[in-house]
Amino acid sequence: MIGENGEQLGIMSAKDAYKLAREAELDLVKIAPTAKPPVCKIIDYGKYRYELARKEKEAKKKQKIIDVKEVRLSPNIDTNDLNTKVGAARKFIEKGDKVKVTLRFRGREMAHMGNHKHILDDFAEKLADVAVVDKPSKVEGRSMIMFLTAKR
Repeated sequence: MIGENGEQLGIMSAKDAYKLAREAELDLVKIAPTAKPPVCKIIDYGKYRYELARKEKEAKKKQKIIDVKEVRLSPNIDTNDLNTKVGAARKFIEKGDKVKVTLRFRGREMAHMGNHKHILDDFAEKLADVAVVDKPSKVEGRSMIMFLTAKR
């Protein structure tokens, strides 16, 4: 049993603990119900819940949510188009997001998937100053996918 000011009151029956809480006009809350014997504390439960909610809200504010942005390419992309896509990916990475680079194949392009891996390699090379390859390129269905993240 823990008192309202944090002092140890020792082991006592539930009735006695409840009576003490009523006299102090506060609530009896089990802090560690699985312990032997269970640990209870005399506190204002509404205030306790409010403090927990506030701490949770503060923790949420401090965390950074990382989004995954996608840049889609095709196997017959021209250099200027590739540079435009690299610029877009650079903005995403500088903002702190991950970038998923997808090289999509259609029709007959599927037969020559291995020949176009160099496009993803060039893409990663152009962003080497700000990004690092998180997951190397791999084939998934009709597309080749690679993930880039910001350098630490």
